[in-house]
Amino acid sequence: MKRTISLFAVVTAAFVILAAEQAFAQDKTPVKVKSSVVVNGVVVVHVLKDGKPLDLQCNEGATTCKALPSGSYRMMQLPENHGMYDCKNVEMYRADPSKSEEEEEAIGAYCLVEN
Repeated sequence: MKRTISLFAVVTAAFVILAAEQAFAQDKTPVKVKSSVVVNGVVVVHVLKDGKPLDLQCNEGATTCKALPSGSYRMMQLPENHGMYDCKNVEMYRADPSKSEEEEEAIGAYCLVEN
């Protein structure tokens, strides 16, 4: 009986972990970085997503804050209450055709400001 309960607990825990991973799985959206500037300690990255201008902001000096050069990237919006800023948090990934989306590593974390 104890063995059955233990097996049930392990299977249930595995299911909960897999379900949580799926809930937090987000799609990475292709974006174009137009430019980046630093203003009073705030890094502002100007982005186009589906032709719509967006700004990404982060605090200069934070380990996940980088002024990004112009180019193609992938952006992933994080679930609510995830990330280091009190806003819509996103992570940026370098668009690399030689890597799958799962292999890409985040290169920065930002607050999404829609214009």
